Amino acid sequence: MSRPFVTKAQLITELNAWDAGKISAEQLQDWMVTYYDPPEVEIGPGETEWVQEAMNIIMNEYELAKIPKFKKEGYIFALAFLECDESNFYQAKHRFVHDGFSD
Repeated sequence: MSRPFVTKAQLITELNAWDAGKISAEQLQDWMVTYYDPPEVEIGPGETEWVQEAMNIIMNEYELAKIPKFKKEGYIFALAFLECDESNFYQAKHRFVHDGFSD
């Protein structure tokens, strides 16, 4: 039996849909809850450990943050975080977490 998973491409598709106005912030959060919450879901199979960690952080933040705190530019920071590598992981993480949401 295969384990359910979320790919980087699937996450990017959802973020793009939100940015394009095809889904609401509520729908984005619902998707995160549906696909991130279950502990049996594998996040980012085949990706580097940096990308897997970025995916986990992005999905966790969008799952738990209050919707009014979502900033549209968070989309850009999320995509940059997904493209990070070891050399810029912490900068991309900080930018996404601190600038992608209002306090």
